[in-house]
Amino acid sequence: MGRARRAGSARTALACGLLTAAAVAVFCLALSRGDMSVPLRDVLSALAGGGDTGTRYVVLDLRLPRALTGLLVGLALGMSGAVFQSLLRNPLASPDVIGVTQGAGTAAVLASLVLKAGGFALSAAALAGALVTAAVMYLLARRGGVAGSRLVLIGIGVGAGLASVTSYVMTTAQVTEAQDALLWLTGSLNGVSLDAMWPLLAALAVLLPLTLLVARPLGALRLGDDTAAGLGVGVERSRTALLACAVALAGVATAAAGPVAFVAFVAGPVARRLVPAGASALLPAALTGGLLVLCADYAAQHLLWSSQFPVGVVTSLIGAPYLLWLLARSSHGAFR
Repeated sequence: MGRARRAGSARTALACGLLTAAAVAVFCLALSRGDMSVPLRDVLSALAGGGDTGTRYVVLDLRLPRALTGLLVGLALGMSGAVFQSLLRNPLASPDVIGVTQGAGTAAVLASLVLKAGGFALSAAALAGALVTAAVMYLLARRGGVAGSRLVLIGIGVGAGLASVTSYVMTTAQVTEAQDALLWLTGSLNGVSLDAMWPLLAALAVLLPLTLLVARPLGALRLGDDTAAGLGVGVERSRTALLACAVALAGVATAAAGPVAFVAFVAGPVARRLVPAGASALLPAALTGGLLVLCADYAAQHLLWSSQFPVGVVTSLIGAPYLLWLLARSSHGAFR
């Protein structure tokens, strides 16, 4: 038993190490490539405070905020999706499928187009929208215990209603304002600045370790409410704390870059294939999400024709076929 546990821990550590190394490599590539290519040694020199003024401007002012924001957004969405899917025992239960990020997007669109808010107020509105939407879904699904399938169905319904509100607000807005809102709703890192990155970094410095801390009972919760209660777990308290952390992670990520689709949905299942069965996949899922967003944003900037696409376009190209495949499996009893 002890040998198996040590082997599982070693495999998880190896997976995290490989994902970290890959994320660092893509991160450095993102800082190096662009209209002006910068050799890797000059990138490292600029990050250390050296190099000439032009190189520091390109690396630190133009490229670093975008790459670091993409990494942080991916970390947040990856861990959020893994918590939802593990806690509710349903592969469809990710914040972008069940309406949490839709709530953030609707709140941000209302704040931007109706209240003319911007900057920090816009980000705060997106976070508040995610939290309120999740609270409404939880209250609706709570009767008789929160079941994964029931919460997913309620979330899809709530998300559809919020999408209609978003569409109505955008169709009644000025064309230029609606275009800006549509770009944000796609999920974009274009124009991200250091001012927008620091609040996200501060929030994740608290939320990521807090989520890992409150996720200790997650293994017991996956066995079912009765079994978890028999093992001494405060089921409702632990579930509420985990859901609150997962919603906050999705909310701050959406506030920073818009609702980047399918990252939370895909990261968890990929990470769980890299670790032993039954092992916690939260940290590997976060690293997978960070790597996915970095790769998608690099492809959006440099690999898709001649125009720069929002990162959400590329993640949707990856996630949509996976969702269709998952739904096809479910029709053959894969979720039973």
